[in-house]
Amino acid sequence: MNLDHVFVCGDPALDFAATLRARRSLRFEMFVTPDRLDAWFVESGVVDAITPGDQSDVDRATTVREALYLLITARRRGEDYDPEALALVNDTARTPSAVPQLTAAGRWTQATSAEALSTVARRAVELLSGPDVPLLKECGNPECTRVYIDRSRGMRRQWCGMESCGNKIKAAAYRARKKGSVATG
Repeated sequence: MNLDHVFVCGDPALDFAATLRARRSLRFEMFVTPDRLDAWFVESGVVDAITPGDQSDVDRATTVREALYLLITARRRGEDYDPEALALVNDTARTPSAVPQLTAAGRWTQATSAEALSTVARRAVELLSGPDVPLLKECGNPECTRVYIDRSRGMRRQWCGMESCGNKIKAAAYRARKKGSVATG
């Protein structure tokens, strides 16, 4: 069921908000089908197993995701929250969430899409009201709009992830320098 979701932001709520990629240009949607949403919930570690969802689950998840992105952006910039976005995320967090169970093999969490979404909303509430707020940064790649937690030494991290953005930017800068040295050489 692995569908190549990327988890580089340091928190499931941030990774969830980043499932609409390249918001400033291409707008690449990761949740195009219920299967993709279901896979994200499992691959992110929010749940271990999910009851297959339907299109209404995708619609709800993308609506909550966009509200969450607005809240994350406002918090990072020190701005006031959008009241509608705040109400939606809080309403989602109030609904029953995924509940882990203890089994002979260890912890196991089976959930519906609505329960998994509530779990993500609760994580967002904890993140946006917690000690990591000063560590929130937006990726330095102009095409990327992921927000991540910068726990690097001296808070010097520039990219959401080296594989996803850092290497691309560094390679482009290298090619530009190389092209410039050939033109002047």
